[in-house]
Amino acid sequence: MKKKKASAKPAPAQAAPVKATRPGVDAAAVRELAKLLKETGLTEIEIEHDGARIKVSRGAVAAAAPVAAPAPVAAAPAPAAAPAPSGPPAGAVPSPMVGTVYLSPEPGRPPFISVGKTVKEGDTLFIVEAMKTMNAIAAPKGGTVREINVEDGTPVEFGQTLCVIA
Repeated sequence: MKKKKASAKPAPAQAAPVKATRPGVDAAAVRELAKLLKETGLTEIEIEHDGARIKVSRGAVAAAAPVAAPAPVAAAPAPAAAPAPSGPPAGAVPSPMVGTVYLSPEPGRPPFISVGKTVKEGDTLFIVEAMKTMNAIAAPKGGTVREINVEDGTPVEFGQTLCVIA
């Protein structure tokens, strides 16, 4: 009989693959997802693999959300005043395309504009190189250059403020 009991010990080892084929709680996966939540600042992660679905969320954050919700509502008037500075300033000249901006017509030459310089509508302010084509950026209006927001030879995005003319 003892030999049968010894042979019975491998039986649980055979039962382990049965557990692996059934969806169950994988504690290591839950810990890894919890760690990922903490690292990324997310509040919830859900994955599905081989028919098993694991969802991990930070309950304390969800419980605190209703309490914190009134505070942002009360703070809403402050952000209401903030959109004016967060948008482009009055007189901003945006980049009409993605590319590389140049402040002068060629290397070693003086820049088209400088802070304090007066420009007329249509004057060239910058050159933006896009797809190996040089595009002159003209002043949309006349005025005085208040600030230059880019450096020579740097990449620019569509809509990025290049300078401000007042």
